[in-house]
Amino acid sequence: TLLWLKRETNVWLEITTLLIPGENDSEEEIKQLSDWIVDNMGDGVPLHFTAFHPAFRMRDRRSTPTSTVKKGREIAMSRGIKYCYTGNIIDEEGQSTYCPECRREVIVRDWHSVKKNSLIGNRCKFCNAEIAGVFE
Repeated sequence: TLLWLKRETNVWLEITTLLIPGENDSEEEIKQLSDWIVDNMGDGVPLHFTAFHPAFRMRDRRSTPTSTVKKGREIAMSRGIKYCYTGNIIDEEGQSTYCPECRREVIVRDWHSVKKNSLIGNRCKFCNAEIAGVFE
């Protein structure tokens, strides 16, 4: 489980949640998830919200609206998650990493490509704050 990974290993951990309309995409569920992560995993564990797209055995559901994925990110960050990202949608802001201290973009991404990297090692080049992650 996530708690075991956090407590018993030294692996870098990121959490991804597929938001499925009508299943786990309510604001209340996202608040509860975010609070659990902050309380149990820490505010520096990255959380990714990805959009569902109907395929294979779940063709009866609609795609997750872009607005839902962006709202999930907004809620998670308001609950204390320092690094929250969007996926399976076009959203440069939601794919980028921001310094939790000075709020400047430190990694700008476009889908799976890094367009700009403003880190020096694992620190923000603007304010020298440490950025959580593995940067090799």
